Amino acid sequence: MSEVETKVRRARPAAVTLTATAEARIAHLMASAPEGSVGVKLSTPRRGCSGLAYSVDYVSAANAFDEKIETPGGVLFIDGASVLYLVGSVMDWVEDDFTAGFVFNNPNAKGSCGCGESFTV
Repeated sequence: MSEVETKVRRARPAAVTLTATAEARIAHLMASAPEGSVGVKLSTPRRGCSGLAYSVDYVSAANAFDEKIETPGGVLFIDGASVLYLVGSVMDWVEDDFTAGFVFNNPNAKGSCGCGESFTV
């Protein structure tokens, strides 16, 4: 790649946008992460009645095919096989009197199950 091409190329936007509360939750998770954790990883395993579910877990090594999003409190990796299902999504952390968890506004989801645990694209 020539020097001119390098200067013209823009940075690719992240597949997922995180709210401030999601970033704060990742910071909290990383502050209490198991030893050897390098970040948390978002993936969409096949699960539930609609087909795909959101899963967030600690990871101990980066995968070359995963998307890496740097946040002030730690790294969020997005599973390389899940990126296409998540492009344009917003990841939030929501707490109320009865539940707490990551919530996803995913423009690619065409439907979800009645309990909200899984989605389809």
